[in-house]
Amino acid sequence: MIKKSKNLPLVVICGRTNVGKSTLFNRLTEESQALVSDIDGTTRDCNLGDVSWSHHDFTLVDTAGLLTPDFLEKDKVKGNDVDTQAQKQALNYLRIAHVIIFLVDTKAGILPEDKSLAKAINKRNDVKGRVILVANKVDGNRQRAEVAQFNKLGIGEPFPLSAQTGSGTGDLLDLITNKLPKTEKKEEENKDEEIRICIVGKPNVGKSSLLNAILGFERVIVNEKPHTTREPQDTKIIYKEKKIRLVDTAGISRHGHKAKGLEKPGIAKSLKALDRSDIAILVFDLSENITHQESKIVEEIFKRKKSLIFVANKWDKVEERDRKKWTQYINHSLPFALWAPIIFISAKNKGKINQVLDIALPVAEARKTELSDTQLKKFLSRVVKIHLPAKAKGTKTPHIFSIKQKRSNPPVFIVKIGAKDTLHFSYLRFLENRLREQFDFLGTPIKLIVEKNKRVHGQKS
Repeated sequence: MIKKSKNLPLVVICGRTNVGKSTLFNRLTEESQALVSDIDGTTRDCNLGDVSWSHHDFTLVDTAGLLTPDFLEKDKVKGNDVDTQAQKQALNYLRIAHVIIFLVDTKAGILPEDKSLAKAINKRNDVKGRVILVANKVDGNRQRAEVAQFNKLGIGEPFPLSAQTGSGTGDLLDLITNKLPKTEKKEEENKDEEIRICIVGKPNVGKSSLLNAILGFERVIVNEKPHTTREPQDTKIIYKEKKIRLVDTAGISRHGHKAKGLEKPGIAKSLKALDRSDIAILVFDLSENITHQESKIVEEIFKRKKSLIFVANKWDKVEERDRKKWTQYINHSLPFALWAPIIFISAKNKGKINQVLDIALPVAEARKTELSDTQLKKFLSRVVKIHLPAKAKGTKTPHIFSIKQKRSNPPVFIVKIGAKDTLHFSYLRFLENRLREQFDFLGTPIKLIVEKNKRVHGQKS
């Protein structure tokens, strides 16, 4: 069963496009989760982040720019295009918000869109009573003098601030927390206890569909146009009593350095999201061939020492559904990641979706596996009898004195050999494979570091 990890009060930022909603979101959450751009409609999905202030915790939502107030007046939005889906998301959050921040742009003044949205808000008493009117971009005395004009909107006294510089945000947080229901602040979650999972892949392979299917509701917008998802979307859940943070990222392309507009920073954010994750779920479209782009993504995952799960999506589009055959094809296409488990699913039809998290849990545990010196001594004794150590150069057969674990999450081992010995890379691969077999390092990268014994006064240490 999936449920929300917290039951915090909800504060929603709304307003027309390009008034600084994402900048304010980043300022209040003290993160750079939302993309900031001068291009209208940058935010399509609703960003969520947690805020702590004056012994209060709440969840902040950055909604997509509201292009029309019709959604408030009619209480219903029709259509399946991206902008309409964005408004549907915003409407759902506005309905359940404890506090609504209606953001306007002081430098631009009152625009027709502001008037229309304010009029729609004033028609709904259930919404109006929860609104704080905030005049953004007050960077000096000149702008401060312009704030009074927003009284004409009839929503109340406008609150001046600059999301860019942070001026006034502390007072705004005081105002917000005074309007929130009284709750006792819980101890901050230990992030080390979270399983951080990053969903990556080329554009348009079904990453957002996979996240939506896992969660059971439309958390992010799904559209067939590549690069619809422009920002990493963190979602906290609890699955089988385990805390999980899911991140749906913008598609990573090998042509990222040539990306234009918002695609390039979106790709950069995907790689940053990978940096703060434990497990990467690489989604690819089975109805298309695996390409060099998937290889490059796996390379980025390996560089960051992340655990890996392959999700072969769009299984419903495959005519010959022979899992053994397709497993061989995937392993042949990505031979350097044979240890990654493979799941065949249809995110669109929600087939086998629970398998994704069911495999992610033991993969997360495998990352934290710690082996004792005694376990590794017995392991070494057994494997050298199966296959004697192979030399990289010279004539002498190398001697392995010990294997010891240096760290976990991910696991790193020190292989100690003689001062003049060498060890062939193929034997290191043999040791790695045997470690995986005996200790079940499912989907987890293993690093083996070779160290040579030092000689002290002619004796080996």
